[in-house]
Amino acid sequence: MSEDNKNRLQLVLAPGLLCTADLFRDQIAALSGRADIHIVDTMGMGSVQAMAEKVLQEIDGRFVAIGLSMGGYVALTLAQLAPQRVAGLGLLSTNAEADTEAKKQQRRDLIALSKMGKFKGVTPRLLPRLLSLQGQQDDQLVARVLAMAEAVGQANFTSQQEAIMGRADRRGDLPQLAMPSLVLCGREDSLTPPEQSQEMAGLLPDCELRLLDGVGHLSSMEAPEAVSAALAALLDRAAA
Repeated sequence: MSEDNKNRLQLVLAPGLLCTADLFRDQIAALSGRADIHIVDTMGMGSVQAMAEKVLQEIDGRFVAIGLSMGGYVALTLAQLAPQRVAGLGLLSTNAEADTEAKKQQRRDLIALSKMGKFKGVTPRLLPRLLSLQGQQDDQLVARVLAMAEAVGQANFTSQQEAIMGRADRRGDLPQLAMPSLVLCGREDSLTPPEQSQEMAGLLPDCELRLLDGVGHLSSMEAPEAVSAALAALLDRAAA
């Protein structure tokens, strides 16, 4: 193995609820030349910790952990479980809080709806919370979001929701995470509002905060160039 390959960065990308690797299509294209990319398996596991532990078993050495929404919970768990291996941390469109009981009930209601043979109706119902108004008018973008949800399927949707409901509140861990970090969110994100990103950025010791105008929850798809640039900057900081 050449010295360049030996020192090549590893980039772990964790998709969100109802999302596949297509969530990071543009970031993979932009960054694959400078990092070995690993997509987190979020299927069939009932806890965020199980998703994170699988990553630690599958790859060796240090890496930059990036997650969007549910994937952010995985990235935070990786940083908490193995801080010595996480060279950089990217938290996109996510938060560090545990679910309130009201949010848990909303998730239970969606699971129940999906089990009534109405799974394809779940994503159209969620779409206004996933994309900005402008994003909802982009037929190609909407089609990609719907295709990801169909690929995930009802059973994995249920296990992912259960994993999200069972996650821990990580806000108390953030001040101990000294690696370079990025917190990024769309200003039109109603699922994880910018105020939550601002709180996380204030607690992380070495953090860059980026808030994107006119962008909803699926920031990596709505603002691919801006997100790719932010991740490239994080990779630079992690490699320094």
